[in-house]
Amino acid sequence: MPLRQRALSRRHVLRGMGACIALPALDAMTPAFARPATTASLPRFVAICGPLGYHAPFLFPENADGDYRQTPYMKQLEDHVDDLTLFSGLSHPENNTGHSSDMTWLTSAPRAGRPGFRNTISLDQVMAQRLRGQTRLPFLSLSGGKSLSWTEAGVEIPAERSPARVFQALFVSGTKEEVAQKLTELRRGKSILDTVSGDAKQLDRELGSTDRHKLQEYFSAIRDLEGELEQSQQWVQKPKPVVDAEPTIDVADKNDITARQRVMYDLIALALQTDSTRVVSYMHGPLNSPPSNIRGVQNDWHALSHHGRDETKIAELKLIEEAQLTEFNRFLGKLRGVKERDSSLLDNTAVLFGSNLGNASSHNCTNLPIIVAGGGYRHGSHIVRDERNNTPLSDLFVSLAQRMGVETDSFGSSRTAGIAGFEQK
Repeated sequence: MPLRQRALSRRHVLRGMGACIALPALDAMTPAFARPATTASLPRFVAICGPLGYHAPFLFPENADGDYRQTPYMKQLEDHVDDLTLFSGLSHPENNTGHSSDMTWLTSAPRAGRPGFRNTISLDQVMAQRLRGQTRLPFLSLSGGKSLSWTEAGVEIPAERSPARVFQALFVSGTKEEVAQKLTELRRGKSILDTVSGDAKQLDRELGSTDRHKLQEYFSAIRDLEGELEQSQQWVQKPKPVVDAEPTIDVADKNDITARQRVMYDLIALALQTDSTRVVSYMHGPLNSPPSNIRGVQNDWHALSHHGRDETKIAELKLIEEAQLTEFNRFLGKLRGVKERDSSLLDNTAVLFGSNLGNASSHNCTNLPIIVAGGGYRHGSHIVRDERNNTPLSDLFVSLAQRMGVETDSFGSSRTAGIAGFEQK
C-alpha cells in the first residue's frame, strides 16, 4: 500500500480548468474526521413525493395480513424489499385538501390551501438547520413541479428543476465564462473528468487499493450520468439556430418522465456520496401530456390519476406508476452499491417515498402510500394502522428527525415520538 503523506480532508476536491469534483468517503479520510464507532456513519435523508398518488390496490395487499411483497407495485421493488418498510393507515390530520396537500406533505400544516392557510417548516429544513455548516450545500430541493421545502415562516423555498444547474452546483466552478465553456464541452461529450485528470492521477498514486476501487466506481458513475445528460440532447428539435444561449444538459423531452427522474436520482446519489449535502427533497412533476417513453399509454398522467374506476384508464396508470417504481428501485440499488466502510450509502440514508394523495381519483388525502427505505432501520415488513382513524404521518417524521440528530419529541401534528414496530437496528 502506498505511504500516505497526510490524511485527506473530507472536503478534498479535484480541480482543473474551471471544474471541481468532490470526493466520496475514502478510508484515507478517516484520520481527518475520525469519530467514535457509534457515530462513524454520516446519516443522510431523502424525501421523494409523487404528487399524483399511487393506486392503492396495486401497492397494498387486499387484507392487512396479506403478503405485501406480492402486490404488483411491491414486485417492482423486490430487489430491496428487505431494505424497506411499507406503511398504511397514515395521513396528516385536517388536511384532506386534494392537490393542495402537496404543499404540506413534509410540514403537516392543516387545511392546506384553504382561506387563512399558512404553512409551517418542512421536515427537511428542520434537519438542514441542525446540520448547517457541515456540508457545502445545506440541502438540495429538487422538483419536476412544485417544492416540498418550506421555511420556518411558512415561505416556499424554490426547488431546482434543472439537472444542468444541479450538476453545475456540484461539479463546476470558476468564472461565468469558464462555467459556460465547461457546460458547452459537456454537451459535446467531453467528460468533466478530463479536466481534473492530473489531480486524479496524482491522488490515485497516493491511495490504497480499496480507495482506488471506490474512486473508480465514483468516476464511472459520473461518466454514466454525463452520458445520460448528453444523450438527452439528441431529442432536441431546433426549428432555427440558437446562438449565445446558456448551454444546458437537461432532459430535452419533457414528456420522458423516466429519463427526467433517472437523472435527478443519479444527481442525488452523487451529492450524497460526496457529502455535498445530507438532506434532499424531490417532488416528481405531474404530467399533463401522454408520456413519450411508456408504450401503451395514450392519455396524460394527471387525467389517468382521476380514473373514476375506469379499468382502461387504470391499466394505463399502472404502466406509468410501475415505470416510476422501477426508477426508484434503480435508485435504491445505486445507493446500496456505494460502500462506506462496513456499510452502504443506503444503510446510511433514510429514504422517505410516497405521496400526499391516498386516492388521487377522489382527491382523498387519507391512507397515504408511504415507504421508508434504508437508514439503518429494521425493515422487511408492512406496518398497518387503522384505515379509518389514521395515525399521523408526523409520528414517523419524529423518528426520522431524531435519526438526523434533531433533539425533539414532536413535529407538526404528531401525537407520539415514532411509530411502534419501526425502529433502528
